[in-house]
Amino acid sequence: MAVMLMRVLALTLVFALAGCGDDRPEKIAKFQQLAQARVDTLGQMLDNGEVRNANLLNQYADILASQKPDVAPLLQELSKDASSQGPMYVSLKRRLQELGNENNFVDLDQQLAEAENLYQAADPSLFNDMLSDPVNVVADMSDGALARVNAISREADILANGGEDFGAGSQLVGNPAYGSWQTGSNGMSFWAWYGMYSMFSNLVRGPIYYDRWSSRRNYSYYNDVGRYRYTSPKQARAQNQTFERTKKQFSRQGKRFDSPYAKSRTGSSSLSRQSSSTPKASTTGRASGGSKFRSNYSKNSNFRNSSSRTTRSVRRGK
Repeated sequence: MAVMLMRVLALTLVFALAGCGDDRPEKIAKFQQLAQARVDTLGQMLDNGEVRNANLLNQYADILASQKPDVAPLLQELSKDASSQGPMYVSLKRRLQELGNENNFVDLDQQLAEAENLYQAADPSLFNDMLSDPVNVVADMSDGALARVNAISREADILANGGEDFGAGSQLVGNPAYGSWQTGSNGMSFWAWYGMYSMFSNLVRGPIYYDRWSSRRNYSYYNDVGRYRYTSPKQARAQNQTFERTKKQFSRQGKRFDSPYAKSRTGSSSLSRQSSSTPKASTTGRASGGSKFRSNYSKNSNFRNSSSRTTRSVRRGK
């Protein structure tokens, strides 16, 4: 009788475990499929002129290029973000490819977090807000002739944050789509622009060093709002390595060094509902194992309806 009871209990346990199987691979596949559809739709909207800040970026670049022909090549490069050829959109495409390989992630939790981040990053309203950074770079290059979008003025920004004016392109510093932190022979990290963006170096006084930028930077959408969604796990690791290396240097000198994302800067205005509900930039890279991942978009109805709602909202904003 006891043997029979043990067998029944064993079978019950097997069935219970089977019913509580790991559903993360299924969720990852679901998000990957939906993210792919969203990224494709976003690319079409950009190329068809259906994203408000993308149109504004093109207009601003054209206006300023006619007034300052010496920086026309740089403005042309910046305006690529208004299309499916821009670094921000291309980054989403690359991350989608990397998402399909589980070896790119620490565990399933991190892979699932990246899948959801991609799905949300391709939201047209969120991406529209993301484009406020390059738009405002061009606006600042116009010496105030062109108005900023989704952000307070340059002067108010510096005053509110007690920051420093790092010159043209400062909103893009820290964003891995435009450059990366490199370590010089003196052991100090500085911002190195990619390709044509290196022209920004000619418009400012000397390199932008990580330690000073970290404590004196002003507001940007990427660094203060969008970093959680627009940073891959690999990019987040690189950012954290730069922070840890600098922190150790300060510690050896008996000084404290805080992360540039430990405190969000003041400066955003008129952001979409999607941006307002985005997790803080300081949490980027934390979903890498240990805790159970819980999706904000676990219900199929939310999957289906979110994309169509945001698409309509961006078109109305034109």
